[in-house]
Amino acid sequence: MDVSGEDVPRRNPRIPDDTVFYSLYADDISSSTPPLQAADALRSLLLRLHSLLTPLLSNYIWQHEPFLLSAAESSLACRLCSSPPLPHLHGKTRFGDNLEDEWFIVFLLFEITRAFPSISIRVWDSDGEFLLIEAAFSLPGWLNPDSSPNRVFIRAGDLHIVPKRIFPSNPSLDLSLQALRNPKIDTKASDSVQSVLNKRISGYPQKARENIHRVRVTVPLPVAQVLKQEPCLISLSVESFYDRDVDSLKDASKMEKLLRTGKAGDVDVDMVRVSVEMSRAMYAQLVQQRFQAPRCYPMPGTKEGPVAYKEAELGMKIACGFEMMYQERRRAGEEGKGSAWDAFLQSLEKSGCFEGLLPGSKEYQRVMDNALEYYKSSVLFSRTRDIMTAPVKRIDEILASVYSINDFRDVHLLPSDDDSWLYNGEDELSSSILERQMEMEAYESKHGKDKLPGGQASGSNSEPNDFNLKDVAESMQAFVRKISSFEGAEVPHDWSNQVELDAEKFMKELESVLGPAMLEGNSSDADFEELGSSSDMDFEDSEDDDIIEGAGNDDTEDAFMQSYSDALNEELSSTTLKQSFIRAPRPPNKEDEGGASTSVKHMDEDLRPVDVDMNLVQSFLDSFASQKGLPGPASNLLGVMGFKVPADENKS
Repeated sequence: MDVSGEDVPRRNPRIPDDTVFYSLYADDISSSTPPLQAADALRSLLLRLHSLLTPLLSNYIWQHEPFLLSAAESSLACRLCSSPPLPHLHGKTRFGDNLEDEWFIVFLLFEITRAFPSISIRVWDSDGEFLLIEAAFSLPGWLNPDSSPNRVFIRAGDLHIVPKRIFPSNPSLDLSLQALRNPKIDTKASDSVQSVLNKRISGYPQKARENIHRVRVTVPLPVAQVLKQEPCLISLSVESFYDRDVDSLKDASKMEKLLRTGKAGDVDVDMVRVSVEMSRAMYAQLVQQRFQAPRCYPMPGTKEGPVAYKEAELGMKIACGFEMMYQERRRAGEEGKGSAWDAFLQSLEKSGCFEGLLPGSKEYQRVMDNALEYYKSSVLFSRTRDIMTAPVKRIDEILASVYSINDFRDVHLLPSDDDSWLYNGEDELSSSILERQMEMEAYESKHGKDKLPGGQASGSNSEPNDFNLKDVAESMQAFVRKISSFEGAEVPHDWSNQVELDAEKFMKELESVLGPAMLEGNSSDADFEELGSSSDMDFEDSEDDDIIEGAGNDDTEDAFMQSYSDALNEELSSTTLKQSFIRAPRPPNKEDEGGASTSVKHMDEDLRPVDVDMNLVQSFLDSFASQKGLPGPASNLLGVMGFKVPADENKS
């Protein structure tokens, strides 16, 4: 845990998808506390938290970043956690593919509040209040993503939710902290919510240790020395290997840092067996990746057996990852770029610094050089350079020390852990899905099938419509008869959010790209003259002539259409197509009561008109049923029109 008090630079203003954020607020440190006194109090609190968490964090291998806490500036709004000018501790941890890192951090935060009941903690990630998501089926109905800001805290070992009866609208952070400190206000969440979260973090810290996988590997001597001195650097190696690109592959093909080559190109380095600890996610990322060893890397032959080859292959991937990470960070440190430079460059683009400049042009390059020169003179440059080159400097220090292969001989290596968990996770996944399904069924039986957590109706963002067959037919007819513009088909009623298009602005943008000449057709008068003598124009003239000549032949046309219709009906009568249509019901008459001949009834059946609306609705329902609950054209079109088709309960 970092107690230096330095802030952690973010990669960009957008919240990363695999990062958890947390902020801690102590009751005895407020905005009214003098700055120097607040800084001393936060530094003292950091030291006490370090003593508390060190036994829990010892020997734990983080996926990407460790659990970090630092003091925020009290005079400005916090850019990391968006807190107002208030003295507090904060941090972020990128957990990547290892979700256990995030929940281990949640366990640590609960432990902090148990040891220090006067501390209130916020924790969230890119999904928002993920603690509420975990306990979604136990939350009060009024609590949803819109009403949850500044209401959810961890305090005294429990989850606290600032109630709506105290603050009907979303409260500020200061007001929420005051409510938490007030013993007369009950902010503790319900027992069902506490039970869900306690079950999720139960088993820690032992569960965190079980997430560590130990494996034997064969690596070059320099890599073994680095792993011996700084075993936590394995995470940077796996990250670089897993996220490799073309440039990093060039570094791995040379292995200039970790493999010494002789004049003849022979590898002059010893290979040793070591036991390496990493998270299960890291092990999976290494094993599941197919990677060809560089030509300069010594690999064992098939005579040594599959076990030795597997250990050497895994060690090769780790060594290549270290080489990629070292060279990439060394270059980034020399250039002083990285995430901070990306954020700085993005801010320049938003301010219009490069507006009207073509990338790669001389003027663009001149502005870029000036921006880089200004950036290198800032404090942010030196901080970024130190952060990027810290692993590089540490590796240089380790490899500069005295070490030899004798340091790794006669060392007892623990056997590799069983990796059957990598291939036999179906039972665990099925039990998790079944558990969630049981929670959902229990919630639906208690609150009704159509309601989801947060007070929303299932399958829709609004109240579900009553399904009326007549409304479907009328809406479809209105949809077909609707006159649409160049913007596309329009739904006749306000059932969905319409996409608005500013035609004037669109034409201006099109003109700026194509130019006025291209927009007007980019044609001269001669071109139009050529078009005037084209076959299309001749066809229109001839068609007009035919109309004029045939103006008095209406009777002939009617006779032709009648004969064409009779021939078509005669051809269709021999098929079963007419039997597929639903016809309008035949009104009862006296002949039906007294009995009519079969031929008369058959003739009446043929003369009955087709019920267009009923056929339309029947086709919709047949198409919807054939989808079997999956997305399809019928459900999509009905959804756009605002209809929610009920499930077909007729199993026959």
